[in-house]
Amino acid sequence: MWRRFSPIRWAIRSAFAEIQSSGGVGPARHDRCVTYREQATAVPGVVLWQRTTDGRTRILPDGCLDLIWDGRQLFVAGPDSAARWHDCARGISYVALRFHYGVGPALLRVPADELSDRSVRLDELLPATAARRLAEQVADRPVEALTGWLTRRAAEQTVDPLGRWVHAMASTATPVALMADRLGMSARQLHRRCLPLFGYGPRRLAGILRLRRALDLARTGVPLAAVAARCGYADQAHLCRDALALGRGTPAVLRREKREEVDGVAVGIADDGIPHSPEGIPRL
Repeated sequence: MWRRFSPIRWAIRSAFAEIQSSGGVGPARHDRCVTYREQATAVPGVVLWQRTTDGRTRILPDGCLDLIWDGRQLFVAGPDSAARWHDCARGISYVALRFHYGVGPALLRVPADELSDRSVRLDELLPATAARRLAEQVADRPVEALTGWLTRRAAEQTVDPLGRWVHAMASTATPVALMADRLGMSARQLHRRCLPLFGYGPRRLAGILRLRRALDLARTGVPLAAVAARCGYADQAHLCRDALALGRGTPAVLRREKREEVDGVAVGIADDGIPHSPEGIPRL
């Protein structure tokens, strides 16, 4: 016999599962005091970020790849399909490049869907000699070495413009069928083309970007019912279901988790200053 779906029951079960996985009673501890800096690079769609953590952190999905130096080794964090917890010792510093718009797969020469929900050492993707040489350079001068590698790599590779066009439409909650029509392909073709760029299809990408918009709005003090309406959810229960599925927590819990404290110039993903409205996206 089928049971009627209950968002409240789902929230309770998810919270209990999170408590069990964290190994203790009460909400899982997470990092509320992260020093974070972000700056533009010479390559559109790529930002350099630095952070020092102070404990456990929930990582929300964002449709990006990251090339990360943790003080010991270089590794690539693939696109997360849902939130995950990152545990590390206090005071660990990271320097990294974040690739938006599907730029990462082109520069790292690996399809994003091969790295979904995974982190791999750079020497598993690049020739061992090249990876080792870059790691040695990054150990001495992290920022200069990473941005230098990025500039050289971008000059050698061609980036698929589809990633930017899809990201622009997904950011405005454009329906997948309309995305496909504007790009001159079927919805199935679009899904197939998005996998190597983002690690998942346009529908999931749009859901991830919408949840991030909703949480940003909720953190400004807007009531959750109003957040749901303004971000295109059917109702607050719909927002709750998405938050649980993608963020692994209720909206009330996620909005209390502060985003990284930015103490540098945060340019986000609009670092080239070029507007990309869905109406202006050319057909392929």
